[in-house]
Amino acid sequence: MEQDSPEDAAALDAVGDDDIIVVSGAYDKVEWVLEALGLPHHIIKPDDVASFPLAPDQLLIVNCPGRLGPDGIEAASAFVDGGGSLFTTDWALRHLIEPGFPGTIRFNRRPTRNDIVRISVGRHDNPFLRGVLDPEDDPLWWLEGSSYPMDILDPGKVEVLITSGELETNYGADPVAVVFRHGLGEVFHTVSHYYLQRAETRTRRHSRSGAFYAAEKGIGLSSEDLALAADLQLTEVEAAASSTRWLSNVIAAKRRAAEQSPFRGDDTDPPPAS
Repeated sequence: MEQDSPEDAAALDAVGDDDIIVVSGAYDKVEWVLEALGLPHHIIKPDDVASFPLAPDQLLIVNCPGRLGPDGIEAASAFVDGGGSLFTTDWALRHLIEPGFPGTIRFNRRPTRNDIVRISVGRHDNPFLRGVLDPEDDPLWWLEGSSYPMDILDPGKVEVLITSGELETNYGADPVAVVFRHGLGEVFHTVSHYYLQRAETRTRRHSRSGAFYAAEKGIGLSSEDLALAADLQLTEVEAAASSTRWLSNVIAAKRRAAEQSPFRGDDTDPPPAS
């Protein structure tokens, strides 16, 4: 990101403790990814969403399973409607997105097996996809058992960012990650869990080391990082790098938008989120 999008890298460096609110989950741990990226964040419980003072310039991340209860769902919907950004994973599709943002996306009722699928991106010029997938890349993303594939109910509103032909062949729907507007804000959703636990080697390139991947990207490594990369397979690093870059793009875009928000730097109160 420092090489190909320095403005976004600077935005990540400027992320503060209150910019990212994470709702804890029983199955996904997006906060672990944030910790690996060195990004500050604030963690709350699902039951706290209804009463938490959310602001439009924040990113709310809801881990799977996303059971917030009726009041929490209403608060999350109002938060996005007022300009907030929501990022959800896996079962939150059914427990939060379907009731809180009806008519957009839904679970297709064909849960996955414990599986790994090859992914591809939609429009390479989309700012959320910058640096996620270069022409030589071939990332494989993990689907935990009983993950929820999604049907697109409103193609005119929902933009599919990342797809998988193997996901469609095996489970009837190819979207892996999507975004849609709601009021003044936006909602991002991804299939399965966001932190990656396993990978798979399908090609000779996949079996190369993580150091080879860094060389492909023109990234210089310290001797310590080089030793760590040598112990990892390229397929592991590539899966983690592509998923974390997408999340980083989302966070950077939100931070840059927040810097231009009329609710920062003055005494004006933002509109209520709930």
